Amino acid sequence: MRLAVAGLITLGFVVFEAVAGLYANSLALLTDAAHNLTDTLALGLSWYAHRLASRPAHAGKTFGYHRAGILVALLNSSTLVLIAVAIFHEAWGRFSAPPAVASDMLMTVGGAAFTINLLTAWLVHHGSEQDLNLHSAFLHLMGDVFSTLGAIAAGLGIWLTGKQWLDPAASVLIGLLILWNAWTILRETLTILLEATPVDIDMSRMVLDFLQVEGVRGVHDLHVWSISRSIRLLSAHIVTDDISIAEGANIQRSLGMLMREKYGIDHSTLQLECEGCEPDLLYCDISKRHSPGLDGSVKQSHRGEDGKPGQYHSAEQGS
Repeated sequence: MRLAVAGLITLGFVVFEAVAGLYANSLALLTDAAHNLTDTLALGLSWYAHRLASRPAHAGKTFGYHRAGILVALLNSSTLVLIAVAIFHEAWGRFSAPPAVASDMLMTVGGAAFTINLLTAWLVHHGSEQDLNLHSAFLHLMGDVFSTLGAIAAGLGIWLTGKQWLDPAASVLIGLLILWNAWTILRETLTILLEATPVDIDMSRMVLDFLQVEGVRGVHDLHVWSISRSIRLLSAHIVTDDISIAEGANIQRSLGMLMREKYGIDHSTLQLECEGCEPDLLYCDISKRHSPGLDGSVKQSHRGEDGKPGQYHSAEQGS
């Protein structure tokens, strides 16, 4: 609901700001109107992705639709890059022959835009810390807050000095800010889509924490990745003594509590193995695990960090 309200408010103001920018002959206002238009589209996509992510998992989508928000965040950040390039192109022409700008109109509309953008950013901020989709929309809107500040500053500078080049200069600063926002979102979305380890998790520290749990003798084939900003998953093989199923369940519960409390991981898959079964690698190289031989057979192997082959093990033992 907050996304929908913010989108409608932003769309209404886009029309007003575009008309005012044409009347004042201000690239800064037209730039901000274009940015606000993309915000409207971004808010619409974010609203749809947010609804889609709430759908339950099923046989065809066993993880549900949480990645929909990541894809929208990727799209939002990509459009920001295109907008920044268009702004730089237009500003370059205006540096060569800066037209006269109505500074009073620039400051008045800029002040109104600042108020609107701050309101819509506040509406979207709730929940944006845990949701990358909402966070991308929030950064869009906060970029507008600072953009309008730049437009107001340009209007004040032109009114005081008469230097018309301050208008395209403000647009360039706005474009740089847009690029920075785009990069922060783009970097995080690509990290999630590539299933990289979350940046705040130290894998070496995690292994040491695992080894402190009673009954754990070793860890290998360890993987940690994200479905979304707030949903993290882990899979690992845990080496134990030759123990009963009940004792193994206790170890799994202890590891689950550790992952949940210290690393924010609620969903994990742990395979318990008795000592003597473990291969050499902490992180398995899946690209070499099922390589067909000359006879068409499939070999499974591990290589250590020095590149030497590790132990061979059967498919029944897992990865």
